[in-house]
Amino acid sequence: MNTPTGTYRIQFRNGMTFDRAAGLVPYLKRLGISHLYASPVFTATAGSTHGYDVTDPNEIEPSLGGREAFDRMVTALKKAGLGLILDIVPNHMAASLENAWWRDVIEKGENSRYARYFDIDWARPLTLPFLGDTFDAVLKNGEIAVKPDPRTGRPALVYYDSAYPLAPETWEGREAEILRLTDKAEIDQLHARQPYRLMAWRDAPHDLSYRRFFEITGLVGVRVEDSVVFDDTHRLILELVHSGVVDGLRVDHVDGLADPKAYLERLRQEAGPACYITVEKILAEGESIPADWPVSGATGYEFMATLPDALVNGEKIGALRTAYDDLLGKPVDWQAEWRAAKVLMADKHFAGEFTTLVMLAMAIVKLEKVTLDETVIRSALRELLVAFPVYRTYGTASGLPPADQTRLQQVADKVRTDVNAPSPEALDYLLRLLAGAVSETAMSDATAFRVRFQQLTGPLMAKSVEDTLFFRQHTALALNEVGAEPLPRAFSLDRFHKAMKARLERQPNALSATSTHDTKRGEDARARLYTLSEAPERWAACVSRWRQMLRSHVTLLDDGPAPEPAVEWMLYQTLAGVWPATLQVGDEKGLKALRERFLAFVEKALREAKLRTSWGDNNDAYEKAVRDYACDMLSPHNPLFLADFSSALQPFIRAGWVNSLTQTIIKLTAPGVPDIYQGSEAQDFSLADPDNRREPDFAELQSQLEGYEKPGLTTGDDWPNARLKQHVIAKLLHLRQQWPSLFRRGDYLPLTITGRWSGNMIAFARQEGAEALIVIVPRLLFDSDADSAASRPSLSWSGTEIALPASLAHRHYREVFSQQELTLTDRIDLASIDETSLFLLLKGE
Repeated sequence: MNTPTGTYRIQFRNGMTFDRAAGLVPYLKRLGISHLYASPVFTATAGSTHGYDVTDPNEIEPSLGGREAFDRMVTALKKAGLGLILDIVPNHMAASLENAWWRDVIEKGENSRYARYFDIDWARPLTLPFLGDTFDAVLKNGEIAVKPDPRTGRPALVYYDSAYPLAPETWEGREAEILRLTDKAEIDQLHARQPYRLMAWRDAPHDLSYRRFFEITGLVGVRVEDSVVFDDTHRLILELVHSGVVDGLRVDHVDGLADPKAYLERLRQEAGPACYITVEKILAEGESIPADWPVSGATGYEFMATLPDALVNGEKIGALRTAYDDLLGKPVDWQAEWRAAKVLMADKHFAGEFTTLVMLAMAIVKLEKVTLDETVIRSALRELLVAFPVYRTYGTASGLPPADQTRLQQVADKVRTDVNAPSPEALDYLLRLLAGAVSETAMSDATAFRVRFQQLTGPLMAKSVEDTLFFRQHTALALNEVGAEPLPRAFSLDRFHKAMKARLERQPNALSATSTHDTKRGEDARARLYTLSEAPERWAACVSRWRQMLRSHVTLLDDGPAPEPAVEWMLYQTLAGVWPATLQVGDEKGLKALRERFLAFVEKALREAKLRTSWGDNNDAYEKAVRDYACDMLSPHNPLFLADFSSALQPFIRAGWVNSLTQTIIKLTAPGVPDIYQGSEAQDFSLADPDNRREPDFAELQSQLEGYEKPGLTTGDDWPNARLKQHVIAKLLHLRQQWPSLFRRGDYLPLTITGRWSGNMIAFARQEGAEALIVIVPRLLFDSDADSAASRPSLSWSGTEIALPASLAHRHYREVFSQQELTLTDRIDLASIDETSLFLLLKGE
């Protein structure tokens, strides 16, 4: 298999084209990357900023340069000896008139050859929820009319720039008559004869006839479980793999598929054994990629979720939670908050999908003549969905795998003892449906129920946690990240080491990510915010002081203060995470640039929380008040606050920069394939999308890389210049290329640290035969020089030793950065390390 040694994710679109990417190949080669990891490159809707809204999976996006430019980029990659990994999107396509398949379905309904390509309920007309109001309202207002389709000239229902084609049988032979229609009643009758129904976008959550991607009605589910659909949607993908153009595939949202395992087996069969395949999957704590999936692993969120165990102060994080509770005036009931978010999703945002499941269950109830009414079935199903702790199970037509049966039973047992426990009989019946323990006549319907249930639990989890709860609870924003769980837990190095050993055993070739196009915060912002757990009292005192300084900027509204205390805490923490280390409080241009990014995030955070405002129901007065407060925080006319904020932040910035380098080195040396998200090789203080999808300054990155080969790189060089992190990455990526087997298969050996600084270091080794690398990096250094005026931490490691197992002892080593030669006994005495060498990597000779 063509396993990468290091990938580099590039976001195409928004100015990034294939020819521009080809121009970056020399830089990626020098950085040490083995594979360019491309966001979706297939034709998508006009103006798409991400490419996941594919309109033609068998065409390369023309606006990026089309196939010719794509081939030029591939030629540049191959000439440099680099591979290519493509992000593919089997779960959904754009529900757009630009999508020829979807357009054909709109026009011909069930008679379209593509009618079964999409996951549509054909028991009723196809719903098209893209009107600003109901059809009757827009018709009455004259916003919709019968006109020639600008593309085809044929009659269509035209709503502003959208022309919905009419079914041929409703106009052929009388085209001129149809185009002269102006009577609203006749237009209404014409609409009623179509295989679709135009409807208001607000009605989508409870009245949709097709499966969508999460809450996005503009993305329709694709039935790749059908072999014809698989073939038609993967023709170009497989051509690129078979021709040697593409070396690997990243499967987007694999949990959305009807049968992920069967899909991956088919993909593996068609792509061949050499193709490197990873899947985007969120793993709950203790959950693993199913062992029988023919893939190299996941795309790295689970790796990101392990880093807090290494970088959060587990002994002090409780004080940070207490400070937040004190601010609110009551302790946060995390279980209740989680339940409230999931109930909101089930009852409102996914009401249509939920009702579809209820109706499927009731059809089986009637078929089997079971005496259960809809009320108890609905209640039991709701509680089962709300209590589900992972994205999904993986049942098929033959039933549930044993592990999933056990998990489902555990969830049911929890539901039975809950204060909201539903009817035991209804719950038991639903378990029978999910397990396939039904009569032969009901088996097909039970399979459909199971598939729909499994396709709903994932979106419910994602939207309730990542896109709701993470924007409601702000204790420690660094922990509110994709792949993480919101419930408070313990943090320890022992847990981290166990996770890395498990990673080596279960998915050693999976991607290890620290920033992606979907993360809530860039890796360096998160690394800085981890330090709040080291000084919770100091942070709480700062927030109290800043709130007092800006108390006159709080607006009293009928529904309470704006911002409320919890949102103030969030605002200060968010700003602390992204504050540029070199920003001067008198720099109006710099403050303006930061303010624009900050305000965009604030709007998103408030709406995602769905408490006092939301995307579908804006509270303009509340949003304006919070936005004004956030704007005042970064106003040049507020110099006292800015000066205090900047000064108070300095020790967090210094300790955060240590965390940034530590997590970078861990990612480059621990089990897994390190993925570098575009620009994060320097510093990534981005916020949630679209902020994290901004194009980095590649010219500056290329310039900064000069001289990375030189020895003697220590924390004394340009501290805390972003160049340092980039040079560390380049050094280690090249080391991975020199010793690929060590990093792919080498043992992961936690090392025992004793002495004064034992709690402030992470030490482990990778070893395979004669090849060995000892990694020693710092952690929890905030207290070591919190009040120092120095730009970087400075301390002596005296009184601290690291014991070495026999396989690592009494050998010659060379320090990776300084190139210093060392001969070790059975331990490392850290007193001999220069105080500027906070990071030590010893390569066995």
